[in-house]
Amino acid sequence: MAVVAGAALALSVVPLGLHTMLGCAVLDVGCAPAEPRGRLPELTRLTPVEVALSGGYVALGDSYSSGEGVYDGAGAPAGDGAARCHRSEGSYAPQVAGAHAFGGEAGFWACSGATTGQLLRGQHGHAPQVSRVSAGTSLVTLSIGGNDAGFAPVLTECIAKLPWSSACVDQDARVRQRIDELRPRLRQVLAGIRARAPEARVIVLGYPRPFPAAPSKTVTNLSAADQRWLNGVTRLLNDAVGAVAREFEQLITAFGAPGSVEYVDAYDAFDGHEVGQPRPYLNGLVVDLGELTVNARSFHPTADGYRRFAELVNERIAAGPGRPMNNFRLATP
Repeated sequence: MAVVAGAALALSVVPLGLHTMLGCAVLDVGCAPAEPRGRLPELTRLTPVEVALSGGYVALGDSYSSGEGVYDGAGAPAGDGAARCHRSEGSYAPQVAGAHAFGGEAGFWACSGATTGQLLRGQHGHAPQVSRVSAGTSLVTLSIGGNDAGFAPVLTECIAKLPWSSACVDQDARVRQRIDELRPRLRQVLAGIRARAPEARVIVLGYPRPFPAAPSKTVTNLSAADQRWLNGVTRLLNDAVGAVAREFEQLITAFGAPGSVEYVDAYDAFDGHEVGQPRPYLNGLVVDLGELTVNARSFHPTADGYRRFAELVNERIAAGPGRPMNNFRLATP
């Protein structure tokens, strides 16, 4: 009787919600646990495709992304201010945008001639490309670095040289220095993108080899040795870009952070379709005879080349970074 009275006294001074639990413990009557009233929310890990398509798509970069190789000044430019940036609907970016059902809008902001600095600070009076990225962006594509390395004037020097001159390969030391100087600038670009869209997948494209792996004939005043050298500096540029992209991806993985930075090595992507081949994916030397000037389309992708780039990006969207994504969706039961 005293035990029961003590139990009653104990129950009288505890909150109502604990009466049943304490009563079962004190009286040792084996009460069955109460059924939970509902399930807790669950975290679901997103697939790479789900991450990429969950928000908007933003295409950034230089002439290899803007569509310089198929740009037609007589046609309607693609997007606001595109005339000065030579943005073309024939570029890979509009093709990627049209191939997927993105959860947000697609923005095409690549600009011909862009350097890493211009991507960060603006070009032709336009807002910086990187500012187009936002928290709602889930996929960014980017090609950058060729203008930092000075590839356009390098090619000009190679083509304009005297046939027996070594002026092309004599640029080697200067080009290597510019490629080394690119690395910290590219880190700034990727840091800027990640700061604005920390959960996005960022796909960084390398550049294709412009000439056959083993050239055997002269093409537009470029000897076989010149072509091998130009292939080599393209490889060096890709290695630098790829190394910086992989550094970011390793840090993201190490900290278990969302998003990704994925490098797509396009060096062999045009294999069998280089300049001088029967069906090239790159324009050769294009001269405007009326003005006796080199057209900017020279040594940029053709329509087939941009379709190949679109394939590379779409394949990477499907494949992902080769690891589980650390992006999650909170599911309410």
